[in-house]
Amino acid sequence: MTDNDDIFSLSALKLADRIKRREISSPEATRAVLRAIREKEPRYNCYISVFEEEALQAAAKVQARLDKGEILSPLAGVPTAIKDNICTEGLPTTCGSKILENFRPPYSATVVNKLQDAGAVIVGKLNMDEFAMGSTTETSHFGPTRNPWDPTRVPGGSSGGAAAAVAANEAFYTFGSDTGGSIRQPCSFCGVSGIKPTYGRVSRYGLVAYASSLDQIGPIAGDIQDAAAALNLISGHDPKDQTSVVSSPVDLEAAGRFDVAGLKIGIPDGYFGEGLDPDVRERVLAAAELLRSAGASVEEFPMPIVEYAIPTYYIIACAEACSNLSRYDGIKYGYRASGAEDLLEVFIRSRSEGFGLEVKKRIMLGNFVLSSGYYDAYYKKALQAKALIKREFDEAFRKYDLVLGPAAPTTALPAGESLSDPLKMYLGDIYTVLVNIVGLPAATIPCGFDSKGLPVGLQLIGPHHSEQTIVGAASYYQRVTEYHRQRAGTEGVTHG
Repeated sequence: MTDNDDIFSLSALKLADRIKRREISSPEATRAVLRAIREKEPRYNCYISVFEEEALQAAAKVQARLDKGEILSPLAGVPTAIKDNICTEGLPTTCGSKILENFRPPYSATVVNKLQDAGAVIVGKLNMDEFAMGSTTETSHFGPTRNPWDPTRVPGGSSGGAAAAVAANEAFYTFGSDTGGSIRQPCSFCGVSGIKPTYGRVSRYGLVAYASSLDQIGPIAGDIQDAAAALNLISGHDPKDQTSVVSSPVDLEAAGRFDVAGLKIGIPDGYFGEGLDPDVRERVLAAAELLRSAGASVEEFPMPIVEYAIPTYYIIACAEACSNLSRYDGIKYGYRASGAEDLLEVFIRSRSEGFGLEVKKRIMLGNFVLSSGYYDAYYKKALQAKALIKREFDEAFRKYDLVLGPAAPTTALPAGESLSDPLKMYLGDIYTVLVNIVGLPAATIPCGFDSKGLPVGLQLIGPHHSEQTIVGAASYYQRVTEYHRQRAGTEGVTHG
């Protein structure tokens, strides 16, 4: 089997099994992905860098290890790709920014080392909003990524390249980062599945920081089983990251048998208020009804703190971002402006020319909320709101096993619409940011299509370290529905 379409009809786990049984080789699968990238990238722009030679060499080495009988991982030999804010030794890591366009890190992220040890084949680095600041993948210095379901629309962000690559069959699974929904919202827009893990489950060493207390690396794939298998590859305590924790792997076999009967699911009433698209509401509530009909208990509950989600998130995120981005000064590494006459001018000109508009906005906002006279009025209140958000989720999870809701208030938006209305873009994160504020795990899976044929995403949220339950419930839903099997970028695709 070497035809692209035939290979891409397989899930990542099934492809890995074929490679293990020597029905397909890892180099064959890698060449198929590279062909797909060459054919489709002019249309979608999912990748910033493609490592063709390095990927083929890695695939050959993995194949040799498998041929010797080495037991690697359930995804050994399968090509993958990673968001371009995850460091790769000697290979470009740009964060979608001019200020890092020629940066090659002297080390790899812990996640990258884990993937290589597990026999994954990394084919490239994926496009993203600059420094992960955006919800559309339009703020990238390397041009916007386009949604494979409709190239006139955005794929979401900031991990839009990671989600679009899976949707367009340019990768079997990918890795993004999620600071306020940057995995889950693109999965919703692109009709794929993704997991934002519990904070600390995955090491952040080598992840270029946006907001350190919120950032977390996670997987994106065609279905939740592939995503969970990918999560297992990168999870675990890392002595280089003091916020990382020991965690149990997701039992894929148990998740595949999961029965939702008796599961208690809560739906925050604040998730279905003003601003939610009627088609999204209908599809998400239909998914809830399906779970209820299978024996789950599903009920609405009050969660008034949702009203404060966006201001709390953006105050905390921007405060941390302005500190994290202060290291890009034109001196140590990255872009340096020419023609400066003194040190201060090097700083000012390098940052002015190197950062894009959205990044500058968030740096300015962060400095404002941390400044003397405004710290107590904004940043301190945001931390107090964070404590209230945690308390409300703690109360909810004393009663419910999972919280269910939409991943985004709309389906994929027309290109350019959010950039012309930044407030609308920020409000689009309303259903995802609460999870990051308190470090909870969550997943997004496809649950249908709107009247335009665009995917709708269902979000499942659980208490800390409940990835097994989240993946189990998502696996059940995908066993009894077909939405995750429908892929964009394929001729003749039908919408359910």
